[in-house]
Amino acid sequence: MDRSLALKSIAAEAARGELIFPTSLAVALKVKEALDDPGCHIDAAARLVQSEPLLAARVVAIANSVAYNPLGREIAQVGAAVSRLGFSTLRSLATALAARQMAGPVTRPEHRAMADQLWEHTTQVAALARVIARRITHQDPETALFAGIVHEAGSFYMLSRVEDFPGLLEGNSQEDDENSEAEVGRAVLKALSVPAAVTSAMEDFWHGYLALPPASLADTLLLADYLAPVKSPLHQTKEGAAELGAVIDVTLGQETLASILKESAEEVQSLVGALRF
Repeated sequence: MDRSLALKSIAAEAARGELIFPTSLAVALKVKEALDDPGCHIDAAARLVQSEPLLAARVVAIANSVAYNPLGREIAQVGAAVSRLGFSTLRSLATALAARQMAGPVTRPEHRAMADQLWEHTTQVAALARVIARRITHQDPETALFAGIVHEAGSFYMLSRVEDFPGLLEGNSQEDDENSEAEVGRAVLKALSVPAAVTSAMEDFWHGYLALPPASLADTLLLADYLAPVKSPLHQTKEGAAELGAVIDVTLGQETLASILKESAEEVQSLVGALRF
């Protein structure tokens, strides 16, 4: 079965709600579900985070990153980190853990390498999206961070199905494959209870049209995806990032994209490092 047929089969399953998740995902989803409850108190949130060691480590790391700790006041307690970050960022991190675990226990070295590359790409897009939202598109930075974290969730799910559909990684992408990938992405985002504003932005992201000047959440994601140094291993590399940057510089006026990225480089790298599960 070639790539297109494999994608169509997975998309058909997804459309029927027949997603097959790895067992390791259960704990992360449970934590995320609890954090989604408006009645969850901050002390209860801290206990939930502490129940998942990987999440607890990332919460403290994010809280100490330049993005959330510009004054350099480091903390070591999960409770203090939870207070500093707030529920919006906590939910993003719980979702990040879920997305990372969605690929499951990948056994073949080449597939593990792809999963690692996909997560590195995800962290870069998420960090860049947060900066772009604050400095260029004037979207909510935390929503942009969350959108960046989930923008490849469908790809992680597809990696988890490689053993069942070996042809999934063979051959080149066809134009019809984008529809199948979007179908899988929609189903995974629904399973993760992703807010409507983000799922709507993802629809525009999958369509791939970047408005100039960039203004929407989808534009934020598209620009971050173009600029991420590490590309997704499951999609064709988008060419023309340098040319795109030059065009955007013209639309931004005095503050150029290059200068914004240079000024924010430490923040981006700090956030990328802290998101490495």
